[in-house]
Amino acid sequence: MAKTRSSDAPGAPAAPHPVAPDFVLRRSRGRDARIRAPRSGQGPWITPTDRADPIGLLEGQAASRVEELVPVRHSRMAASPFAFFRGSALLMAADLSTTPHSGVIAQTCGDAHLSNFGLFGTPERQLIFDMNDFDETLPGPFEWDIKRLATSFAVAGRQRRFTAAQIHDCVEAAVRGYRIAMSRAADASVLDAWYDRFDADRAQRRIRSARRKGRSDDETVDRLDAALARARKRDHAKSFSKLVDREDGQLRIRGNPPLIVPVDELAAGYDGFDDVSAMRELLEEYRRTLPGGRHPLSEYRYRHMARKVVGVGSVGTRAWVILLSGRDDDDPLLLQAKEAQPSVLEQFLGPSEFDHAGERVVRGQRLMQAASDIFLGWQRVTSLDGVTRDFYIRQLQDWKGGIDPEAMTPGGAALYARVCGETLARAHARSGDRLEIAGYLGRGRGFEGAIIAFADTYADQNERDFASFRAALDSGRLAAADLERPAP
Repeated sequence: MAKTRSSDAPGAPAAPHPVAPDFVLRRSRGRDARIRAPRSGQGPWITPTDRADPIGLLEGQAASRVEELVPVRHSRMAASPFAFFRGSALLMAADLSTTPHSGVIAQTCGDAHLSNFGLFGTPERQLIFDMNDFDETLPGPFEWDIKRLATSFAVAGRQRRFTAAQIHDCVEAAVRGYRIAMSRAADASVLDAWYDRFDADRAQRRIRSARRKGRSDDETVDRLDAALARARKRDHAKSFSKLVDREDGQLRIRGNPPLIVPVDELAAGYDGFDDVSAMRELLEEYRRTLPGGRHPLSEYRYRHMARKVVGVGSVGTRAWVILLSGRDDDDPLLLQAKEAQPSVLEQFLGPSEFDHAGERVVRGQRLMQAASDIFLGWQRVTSLDGVTRDFYIRQLQDWKGGIDPEAMTPGGAALYARVCGETLARAHARSGDRLEIAGYLGRGRGFEGAIIAFADTYADQNERDFASFRAALDSGRLAAADLERPAP
């Protein structure tokens, strides 16, 4: 039983109620985990002598992707060490699997780098900051997400030519933000821990307070204001104007091969293919995975679709833009159907409990996010080539926005790192045992020091892997798309 305070002095504050025994036990389990996996053992990264060939891992990953798009993926990864890091979640998962871990499990993002956080609109039409990519989500050791997030700031900071001290401050801010937010969640009431989120108004108050205290500057404040304004403008109407034309009175997605290819062109070699009939049936099946009874999707009809290349690490997986219309042609909706493959973590942590990879993504996203898109669902599709694949579906744009890491100042990056760390903690607090995690972290800075050391040494590993990757491109072992590949 937890201790309570008492006082005989008149007017003394009432003693708090004792904490329920199971809550005390959950925190103690986290402290016990330090015995089998000391926090000091979380870093630094030491390259194993039998480490898997990183280029071989990438070659294996390419086997299940659209062959003609793999060179596009490689060219995007070749842009910089940070772009390579974004596309190499598999490499880091393989490395993390060789290190000691806490055994404290949460629903992990699996790819929690700094560009996978951002702004989006909730169903209540509020703008919030949260994680926004869950392709690799799977239950796993909670610290794997922290290590990937911390390393992303080390890699991006080097690319921005921050000093070693500035990079240290960014990484420390991310890990400390996580630890403090997790401690608060563990001490909070159950519903306060579950409902906690970071909205746009809170972000603006935070950054203006930092400016008053001399921890931020006008440029950082201006960049945040601009990002919020852009996010509110990035809705389905904006995407519609950029992607859709009217041809012979019909709405059609505008082609831009190989990045955007209309379904008509892809299906040209398949006699009898009717995308209208196929999509009508598939959308009805997808609707059954959406929350609630009657859903707005039932009021829309299919108009057109196209394959669209997205992201860096995702390039080569199949992604479709689906154009629907409601009341009339001025009432459009654009959905994105993105192929879901097994998480890169499954090779090392075992298969997902969900047979459907799209369901794995959606279930993980709904668990980790403070609020999720009302159009977020999943579907299994037999493609034109006769292969059955899993997809998850969401709105293409819904007040989405983010912070450009290429434009961050050192002070702004440290603030952003702290917010990302806090956001990751909220996601883990909902999807794992917040008391157990808080118990493992403790209230000191031992864990932070280990992760800072890991991030610095793994950023070195990323640079070595990037050099090997560029050499594989130069030798012809890996192919790159000439139109996108940057100069050395």
